[in-house]
Amino acid sequence: MNILHICANPKPTEESVSKQLAASFFITLANEFPDYTVENVDLYQAPPPFISYDAWRGFYLPVQVDGYHATDKEMAATNYARKQGKLFNAADVLVLTTPMWNYNMPAILKAWFDQVIAPGITYEAEKSGPKPLHSIKKVVLLVASGGTYKEDDPSDALTRGIASALKFIGITDISVAWADGQNPMYFDNCETRKQMALEAVQEIAEEVAEMAAEF
Repeated sequence: MNILHICANPKPTEESVSKQLAASFFITLANEFPDYTVENVDLYQAPPPFISYDAWRGFYLPVQVDGYHATDKEMAATNYARKQGKLFNAADVLVLTTPMWNYNMPAILKAWFDQVIAPGITYEAEKSGPKPLHSIKKVVLLVASGGTYKEDDPSDALTRGIASALKFIGITDISVAWADGQNPMYFDNCETRKQMALEAVQEIAEEVAEMAAEF
């Protein structure tokens, strides 16, 4: 089983609840199913560029204009996307570790999505719809937030946005472990909430291990 782990949190693990969820996930998974490889991508160590005009042309004109071939400059502008796309397409499981900022994902994670979910990178654009180029069967979303959110909360643009983006390329199996209420200014049970999320993480890791055994 191949795992691609994308981390979008700039804090050290001891200060980052989402990173602590990730650590628990991989420890549990290693105990349940040690036969896996993981490619770790720390977005703060290697930040994705925003989509430039040349990158946009390199992605979309070849599928919108018959006979169009991207220029050398346009191809160079898509280097990051093509490298990340290879990692994405080689994975069986995608793990996303992220905080919620301003009700949404950090801009650095959105930039990664914009680079990776593009034609010729993770899907082929066809008139009948996108044809996936990847083999991802499962997504694990590990989130921490200062506030609390109910299921399908309209204020939650993070999980809804990620789910919509991944559904576009045929990925619908997403498990979420969410440590909410982590702002001690407003909640006096932060640790209890974190422990509940850690329990959910362990259950998800066990599910992934069971799935991996069927690969």
